[in-house]
Amino acid sequence: MKLWLVRHAQPLVEPGVCYGASDVAADADATRACAAQLAHVLPQGIRLVTSPLQRCERLAQEIQGLRPDLMLNHDARLAEMDFGCWEGQRWDAIPRAAFDAWMADFGAHYFGGRESVDELMQRVAAARTEMVQQGLDAVWITHAGVIRAMDLLAQGIERLARAEQWPQHAPDFGAWRQLSL
Repeated sequence: MKLWLVRHAQPLVEPGVCYGASDVAADADATRACAAQLAHVLPQGIRLVTSPLQRCERLAQEIQGLRPDLMLNHDARLAEMDFGCWEGQRWDAIPRAAFDAWMADFGAHYFGGRESVDELMQRVAAARTEMVQQGLDAVWITHAGVIRAMDLLAQGIERLARAEQWPQHAPDFGAWRQLSL
């Protein structure tokens, strides 16, 4: 079974701003370009699942417009991590003490007060389990955090004790990778 993990196009947000679960739009031209590339390579009838955030949903709609054989599904479990009170703030303006508390208990700490990395991992794992039970190849239009979580889950890691365990790399904006499950 194959899973295509697609990261949305460049968001329309100032560089250096924490925007995780914020519903910000993505660059329209980059979204269309990514959709055109994907539309040519995705297998016939693959299940198309998107985060409900507009930067992903718009990409999924563009793909479906080019590939009407693909049925679009929404799954809130594919949304980016919610950074709570730090959403919309510049990363360099977040107090050092907040980062230190997060790094001291990376998996379980609620950075920003809304969601922990372990909770992100759990919801992504639930979406993966459902996909495997359905036995269907899928393409997820999602975010860097979800893709990193899937990378860890593919290695059998379901909870994190240390920040160093978190993958440093994710696909660029508008890029993708495949996983075999």
